[in-house]
Amino acid sequence: MLHSIASYRNLLRLPQIHQLLGRARLGKLSCGNGECIDKALFCDDKPDCKDGSDENACTVDSDPNRAPECDPTQCSLPDCYCSADGTRIPGELEAINVPQMITLTFNGAMNTDNIDLYEEIFSGLRLNPNGCQAKGTFFVSHKYTNYSAVQDFHRRGHEISSFSVTSKDSSKYWTEGSYDDWLAEMAGNRLIIERFANITDGSIIGVRAPYLRVGGNKQFDMMADQFFVYDSSITAPLGRVPIWPYTLYFRMPHKCIGNAQNCASRSHPIWEMVINELDRRDDPTFDESLPGCHMVDSCTNIATGEQFGRMLRHNVDRHLSTNRAPLGLHFGASWLKSKKEFKNELIKFMDEMIARNDVYFVTMLQVIQWMQNPTELSALRDFQEWKEKCDVKGQPFCSLPNACPLTTRELPGEILRLHTCMECPNNYPWILDPTGDGFSN
Repeated sequence: MLHSIASYRNLLRLPQIHQLLGRARLGKLSCGNGECIDKALFCDDKPDCKDGSDENACTVDSDPNRAPECDPTQCSLPDCYCSADGTRIPGELEAINVPQMITLTFNGAMNTDNIDLYEEIFSGLRLNPNGCQAKGTFFVSHKYTNYSAVQDFHRRGHEISSFSVTSKDSSKYWTEGSYDDWLAEMAGNRLIIERFANITDGSIIGVRAPYLRVGGNKQFDMMADQFFVYDSSITAPLGRVPIWPYTLYFRMPHKCIGNAQNCASRSHPIWEMVINELDRRDDPTFDESLPGCHMVDSCTNIATGEQFGRMLRHNVDRHLSTNRAPLGLHFGASWLKSKKEFKNELIKFMDEMIARNDVYFVTMLQVIQWMQNPTELSALRDFQEWKEKCDVKGQPFCSLPNACPLTTRELPGEILRLHTCMECPNNYPWILDPTGDGFSN
């Protein structure tokens, strides 16, 4: 059956936001067909106009209920941070007095495939200039994770964050996921980690979307309701000056790139630990420009340790020589393990940076803590918020974790091992049964 041209147009009928001409009353907007409805009904994921036009222009720049542009008079630390182009240094400090923070983050399950790598990178021998060990952030997904290892990395002061229960490889699932999907995946995953890695201090406060497929306003509504503090899934395009993290009370200060363009358009009480694209050129002073890459393992032109080392150094130089925004190095562990020279280059780079005395390897939470209380380099040895995780306390909780062989009705035919220092649950924890206690009737 052929559609008429008019019916095709209706599929993407746009609201007449700039053509109201007095037809729509205060607090209302006009649909594409001239019908007036409440402004609040636009871009709420439910078509309210008869022609559906209220859901057709909902980007960061076109949502009629979008967050306002940054207003520094209304946005002040410690709870709110924004700047017109995202490059302003918190506390109006001079760049020379700002610590160059580097965040090493790893995505996915923590298990025997990568624990040895993490042990080597974070051996305890590399000390930041304040005498505390270099720290990393682990965005942990559930399936195949060894929770006794997660528990021990948490004990040693590393940050554990949520990367989902299923890590489902359908990009559409994440981009178009419902509020309840995001709730089950991220808050459910946090519940699993807290229970089976025995993390009881409320420190799992961050989220990263698999494949960096941001879930739009629904993801951030869920995060606010569940008291998550930050997201680290949104990418900022490669520019001359990198972007500082910001809060989403006001509009994001850069284009929404990648992520299927599904960034949050509304105002949310969430920090965005923005991923600045890396410059992956072999010689930035000579080579023609290339698109940046968000994860280190997405820099597909990096084939040797030598190239990787050059990329690390010229990216840190770019941050050091401009506004010293935190440099994020985000990995899947398998890429670092694919060639021994990659791991060796990263360790060599860490040693070089630590010898400088103005570079700190910190967690995402520690970046936020510094931004909430901007402190000059000269006073950082006594910066209390970074001292909290400085001393590694106690011993591993157990030397021989339970290796629980479990099943779940949600994954028929699979027997999965759950490694934990805690008691074995009845079932393998999954989306509908995150505690493993069994389905409620």
